[in-house]
Amino acid sequence: MRELTLEDLDDMVLGATLLGTGGGGDPYIARLMVRQAMEDFGPVTIVEPGELDPDGLVLTVAVIGAPTVIVEKVPAGTEFTGCVQALASYLGKQPVALMPIEVGGMNTLIPLAVAAEMGLPVIDADSMRRAFPQIEMCVFTLAGISASPMSVADEKGNRVVFEATTNQVAERLARASVMQLGMANGISCYSMSAGDIGRYAIQGSMSYCIELGRRLAAVQRGELNAFEDFLDFADARLYFSGKIIDLDRRTTGGFARGTVVLEALGDPNRTMRVEIQNELLIAFEDGRAVITTPDLICFLDYENAQPITTETLAYGQRVNVIGLPCAPEWHQPGMLDIVGPRAFGYDVDYVPMEVNAR
Repeated sequence: MRELTLEDLDDMVLGATLLGTGGGGDPYIARLMVRQAMEDFGPVTIVEPGELDPDGLVLTVAVIGAPTVIVEKVPAGTEFTGCVQALASYLGKQPVALMPIEVGGMNTLIPLAVAAEMGLPVIDADSMRRAFPQIEMCVFTLAGISASPMSVADEKGNRVVFEATTNQVAERLARASVMQLGMANGISCYSMSAGDIGRYAIQGSMSYCIELGRRLAAVQRGELNAFEDFLDFADARLYFSGKIIDLDRRTTGGFARGTVVLEALGDPNRTMRVEIQNELLIAFEDGRAVITTPDLICFLDYENAQPITTETLAYGQRVNVIGLPCAPEWHQPGMLDIVGPRAFGYDVDYVPMEVNAR
């Protein structure tokens, strides 16, 4: 058990931006929400699942929608407490804790703000240890855990709770609701016991995020050997340094989709193309896949090592492309069916990062 400090929060924001792999919404907005909630309601406690009643109910809470919309439609906050309250009412049981469904982007931080307001702890775990664009894309699906019953709420007080036969159907129902409710809403899904969280979730995700952010902050301060230390901690690799020479970005079907093309600094004959669906999904260098989902593709500003989100990409930006391996818990039967390249429509095999390391 640990009490979240403001220093932890700043490091978590930086780590969450990186683990968002370009998507997940800009954590800066969520950081403001958490700070305000901590001022209004008191500190937030981070706990291990084993510290809770194993039969106690744990609910997730997140923002669902397109990151490009979230930039302009700042969350009110009521949509997040609303979806938690709606699902708890439907289940007829109050939660003993909240948990992020993904540690990546602003969904790392949303549960902290809601927990402060509701007087609940947050579990140091998640189901992705990165951001993914669809509800079924988590290790809970691999464990056979249902995403539903689930709830979606907007800032105006509209709430919907539904059940679905599969997690893929749950994704379609939730996405249809979001498209009718303004493209940036609160969602609560994958309700389960604290005991099940201990068995099936990716443990220590929030602590990992804080430490990752702490080490990246050292890089930004220019500390000696900090970049190598950051890469070693994350088992990460620098794949490409280049400038953006082409950018296509659009919001369609409830997602932010697009393609970004980079030209290598100092070598215009080398290019990299990265495909986007909310997150950076797959990177091709000179037509060959070099980083593939579920491994992480992260853009760092070439000058200051600040992680860059897809909605802030711009022509002429100079970036370092970093690859991080996915959490070890992903490597189990069924992984590629739900988060491999073909799950996103790419006729490409998953190639573990180690194979492509330079």
